[in-house]
Amino acid sequence: MDSTTILSRRSVLASGAAAAAALTLSAPRPAAAQEVDELVRSLMGDVKAKEGKVRLKIKEVAESGANEPVGVSVDSPMLANDYIKAIHVLAEGNPYPVVASWTLTPRSGRAEVNFRMRLAKTQVVRAYAVASDGQVWVGKQEVKVTIGGCGG
Repeated sequence: MDSTTILSRRSVLASGAAAAAALTLSAPRPAAAQEVDELVRSLMGDVKAKEGKVRLKIKEVAESGANEPVGVSVDSPMLANDYIKAIHVLAEGNPYPVVASWTLTPRSGRAEVNFRMRLAKTQVVRAYAVASDGQVWVGKQEVKVTIGGCGG
Protein backbone atom coordinates (compact mmCIF):
# COMPACT_ATOMS: atom_id res chain seq x y z
CA MET A 1 0.00 0.00 0.00
CA ASP A 2 1.28 3.49 -0.89
CA SER A 3 1.84 5.96 1.97
CA THR A 4 1.16 9.00 -0.27
CA THR A 5 -2.02 10.84 0.66
CA ILE A 6 -4.39 11.62 -2.15
CA LEU A 7 -6.13 14.94 -1.65
CA SER A 8 -9.68 15.31 -2.78
CA ARG A 9 -10.88 18.43 -4.54
CA ARG A 10 -12.97 19.27 -1.46
CA SER A 11 -9.98 19.15 0.91
CA VAL A 12 -7.89 21.33 -1.43
CA LEU A 13 -10.69 23.92 -1.66
CA ALA A 14 -11.21 23.85 2.11
CA SER A 15 -7.49 24.40 2.71
CA GLY A 16 -7.46 27.28 0.24
CA ALA A 17 -10.48 28.89 1.89
CA ALA A 18 -8.86 28.58 5.32
CA ALA A 19 -5.66 30.20 4.04
CA ALA A 20 -7.61 33.07 2.43
CA ALA A 21 -9.53 33.65 5.66
CA ALA A 22 -6.29 33.77 7.65
CA LEU A 23 -4.80 36.32 5.26
CA THR A 24 -7.94 38.46 5.37
CA LEU A 25 -7.97 38.50 9.17
CA SER A 26 -4.31 39.51 9.35
CA ALA A 27 -4.53 42.20 6.63
CA PRO A 28 -4.23 45.81 7.76
CA ARG A 29 -7.55 47.59 8.15
CA PRO A 30 -8.36 51.29 8.26
CA ALA A 31 -8.14 52.80 11.71
CA ALA A 32 -11.19 54.12 13.50
CA ALA A 33 -11.17 57.78 14.57
CA GLN A 34 -10.83 56.64 18.20
CA GLU A 35 -7.69 54.67 17.33
CA VAL A 36 -6.27 57.74 15.58
CA ASP A 37 -6.97 59.83 18.70
CA GLU A 38 -5.00 57.25 20.72
CA LEU A 39 -2.11 57.50 18.25
CA VAL A 40 -2.20 61.29 18.63
CA ARG A 41 -1.91 60.90 22.42
CA SER A 42 1.03 58.51 22.01
CA LEU A 43 2.81 61.00 19.73
CA MET A 44 2.13 64.23 21.63
CA GLY A 45 0.66 63.37 25.01
CA ASP A 46 -2.78 64.27 26.29
CA VAL A 47 -3.08 67.70 24.66
CA LYS A 48 -5.94 69.78 23.33
CA ALA A 49 -5.16 70.73 19.76
CA LYS A 50 -6.38 74.13 18.60
CA GLU A 51 -7.41 74.95 15.06
CA GLY A 52 -6.04 77.90 13.19
CA LYS A 53 -2.29 78.02 12.49
CA VAL A 54 -1.94 74.85 10.41
CA ARG A 55 -2.66 74.99 6.70
CA LEU A 56 -3.06 71.67 4.91
CA LYS A 57 -2.67 71.82 1.14
CA ILE A 58 -4.12 68.73 -0.53
CA LYS A 59 -6.68 68.15 -3.28
CA GLU A 60 -10.25 67.80 -2.08
CA VAL A 61 -10.81 65.12 -4.74
CA ALA A 62 -8.01 62.67 -5.53
CA GLU A 63 -8.44 60.58 -8.68
CA SER A 64 -6.69 57.48 -7.35
CA GLY A 65 -5.10 58.26 -3.99
CA ALA A 66 -1.96 56.41 -5.09
CA ASN A 67 0.50 59.30 -4.96
CA GLU A 68 -1.07 62.54 -3.74
CA PRO A 69 0.98 65.72 -3.20
CA VAL A 70 0.53 67.21 0.27
CA GLY A 71 1.80 70.43 1.79
CA VAL A 72 1.65 71.47 5.43
CA SER A 73 2.56 74.97 6.52
CA VAL A 74 2.29 76.50 9.97
CA ASP A 75 2.11 80.19 10.84
CA SER A 76 5.20 80.58 13.04
CA PRO A 77 8.04 83.10 13.27
CA MET A 78 10.54 80.23 13.78
CA LEU A 79 12.56 82.20 16.33
CA ALA A 80 14.80 80.66 19.00
CA ASN A 81 12.10 81.10 21.66
CA ASP A 82 8.99 80.68 19.43
CA TYR A 83 9.03 77.94 16.82
CA ILE A 84 7.32 74.77 15.63
CA LYS A 85 9.30 71.80 16.84
CA ALA A 86 7.32 68.97 15.17
CA ILE A 87 4.78 68.30 12.44
CA HIS A 88 2.80 65.04 12.36
CA VAL A 89 0.46 63.95 9.55
CA LEU A 90 -2.19 61.28 10.08
CA ALA A 91 -4.67 59.77 7.62
CA GLU A 92 -7.66 58.30 9.46
CA GLY A 93 -8.63 55.81 6.76
CA ASN A 94 -5.21 54.32 6.07
CA PRO A 95 -4.18 50.95 7.52
CA TYR A 96 -1.20 52.71 9.14
CA PRO A 97 -2.60 56.15 10.03
CA VAL A 98 0.67 57.87 11.06
CA VAL A 99 1.87 58.94 7.63
CA ALA A 100 4.93 60.98 8.61
CA SER A 101 6.53 63.08 11.35
CA TRP A 102 9.17 65.78 11.10
CA THR A 103 11.30 67.45 13.78
CA LEU A 104 12.07 71.11 13.16
CA THR A 105 14.38 73.67 14.75
CA PRO A 106 14.42 77.47 14.59
CA ARG A 107 17.13 77.08 11.95
CA SER A 108 14.62 75.33 9.67
CA GLY A 109 13.58 78.80 8.51
CA ARG A 110 9.96 77.92 7.81
CA ALA A 111 7.50 75.54 9.41
CA GLU A 112 6.61 73.86 6.14
CA VAL A 113 6.85 70.35 4.68
CA ASN A 114 5.87 68.95 1.28
CA PHE A 115 5.61 65.27 0.42
CA ARG A 116 3.50 62.66 -1.35
CA MET A 117 1.25 60.14 0.34
CA ARG A 118 -1.02 57.25 -0.49
CA LEU A 119 -4.67 57.38 0.53
CA ALA A 120 -6.49 54.07 0.93
CA LYS A 121 -9.98 55.57 0.56
CA THR A 122 -12.03 58.72 1.14
CA GLN A 123 -10.97 60.02 4.56
CA VAL A 124 -9.90 62.89 6.79
CA VAL A 125 -6.24 63.87 6.77
CA ARG A 126 -4.97 65.67 9.89
CA ALA A 127 -1.77 67.69 10.31
CA TYR A 128 -0.56 68.54 13.82
CA ALA A 129 2.05 71.16 14.72
CA VAL A 130 3.73 71.08 18.12
CA ALA A 131 5.06 74.48 19.22
CA SER A 132 8.11 75.05 21.41
CA ASP A 133 5.83 76.34 24.18
CA GLY A 134 3.88 73.04 24.21
CA GLN A 135 0.81 74.24 22.34
CA VAL A 136 -0.54 71.93 19.64
CA TRP A 137 -2.30 73.15 16.51
CA VAL A 138 -4.25 71.04 14.01
CA GLY A 139 -5.52 71.37 10.46
CA LYS A 140 -7.92 68.86 8.90
CA GLN A 141 -9.27 68.19 5.46
CA GLU A 142 -11.47 65.49 4.02
CA VAL A 143 -10.14 64.03 0.78
CA LYS A 144 -12.48 62.13 -1.50
CA VAL A 145 -10.65 59.32 -3.29
CA THR A 146 -12.51 58.53 -6.51
CA ILE A 147 -10.39 55.57 -7.72
CA GLY A 148 -10.08 56.55 -11.35
CA GLY A 149 -13.07 58.87 -11.21
CA CYS A 150 -15.55 56.09 -10.43
CA GLY A 151 -16.45 56.80 -6.79
CA GLY A 152 -14.80 55.71 -3.58
